[in-house]
Amino acid sequence: MIQIIIFYIFQIIKFLIIARVFLSWVPINVNYKVKKFIYDLTEPLMSPFKNLVPAHKMGVDFSPMLVLLSLQILQSLLT
Repeated sequence: MIQIIIFYIFQIIKFLIIARVFLSWVPINVNYKVKKFIYDLTEPLMSPFKNLVPAHKMGVDFSPMLVLLSLQILQSLLT
């Protein structure tokens, strides 16, 4: 039972991070409250990776990929 709960928690976190990536391509005025809500939920996970790996010169931020990879490793260790 606890493994199922852990699985769904990790799935929700992964979905929010992917949603954040897609929302970063949308202008700030579109769905501002939704965007702010998702950013506020995911920022505690993203900020350590942003500090670890600065944005690429071409504006590519690799921190979402690192967060998703870390979550996948953590999830496999917990279940």
